[in-house]
Amino acid sequence: MRLASFNVENLFRRVRVMNTGSWSEGAPILAEFAQLNARLQKPVYTAADKTRIVAGLKALGLGKKDDGGEYAILRQNRGHLIKRPKSGPMEVVASGRGSWIGWVELKEEAVDETATRMTAKVIDDVNADVLAVIEAEDRIALLKFHDELLEPLNARYRSAMLVDGNDERGIDVGLYTKTHYPIESIVSHVDDSNGHGRIFSRDCPEYRVRTPGGATVLVLVNHLKSKIGSPATSNARRKEQAKRVRQIYEQRRAEGVSRIAVVGDFNDVPASDPLKPLLGAGSDLRDVFTHPKFVGDGRPGTFGNGTASQKFDYVLLSPALWNKVTSATVHRKGVWGGTNGTLFPHYPEMTEPVHAASDHAAVSVDLAV
Repeated sequence: MRLASFNVENLFRRVRVMNTGSWSEGAPILAEFAQLNARLQKPVYTAADKTRIVAGLKALGLGKKDDGGEYAILRQNRGHLIKRPKSGPMEVVASGRGSWIGWVELKEEAVDETATRMTAKVIDDVNADVLAVIEAEDRIALLKFHDELLEPLNARYRSAMLVDGNDERGIDVGLYTKTHYPIESIVSHVDDSNGHGRIFSRDCPEYRVRTPGGATVLVLVNHLKSKIGSPATSNARRKEQAKRVRQIYEQRRAEGVSRIAVVGDFNDVPASDPLKPLLGAGSDLRDVFTHPKFVGDGRPGTFGNGTASQKFDYVLLSPALWNKVTSATVHRKGVWGGTNGTLFPHYPEMTEPVHAASDHAAVSVDLAV
């Protein structure tokens, strides 16, 4: 059984601000968007809140028109959040969340066609029996992508499954499985919560997959909190998510499930404090990058240029699966390496950065199960 994880960075449509030429360009906009939407949920808007709401809207280019921003749009469906008088400054007229219906949303645009074809090429080359897909729009996009791009390459999958998660940007996690690897059950954790709200930025779905030999493998697919916004806040939330993943893992182990893989984009490096619940002392989950049978390319990371500080993508295995590893590797040909794309080989069709399948390499492992 070949198991893989790949952050596809959307298949057909992507939030425009996440489709810019550099992460540093989009990160401040995403941070402002997150802060503004959090403030808009408050039941009562104080004078300070109203000042910050106005500043946030202006930062997103919405000072003059609801749809005037390059990356965002304000929807005022019932009642009004703001008024823009002909003379005088924009002002917040809503008293709180209950006095208007609407939101700020991010604009989308089509993913480059070549990039979409390169994404299909990566998936075809990886040839996983079970493929965790990170940052997919929805299940319909997975089906359409399969029928229109994968099937012509003879990269056929039996199942395409995705449960809508908590991220309004359309970057959810899902699973493709081939014909002889049926999904037997699905458990979603979108509503898992603590005292601060929902735990997972997207979801931590559990997929029970049966192999041709009759074994059951439990795959937990994750996309942990990004580093956008305050480092302290994002690190704390990512650690809470890692703790919850560990709890789910330990619960299944206690129930007698031995073959478990925790996979996906964890948005942090192995030695980081937020990932200690998964990779620190006391955890028996192990990263395939550290397996003796892992074959790498000399680059320890999975994102961008593949440096050690860019190790974000993981396939973690329980002891029962760790002992079944026959090989493992990283697939980097869909990534544009360096300014000129010359740090490592990529597909010849990729002649500029926008053609890259993703900024993330895929990670795969072969298991004798």
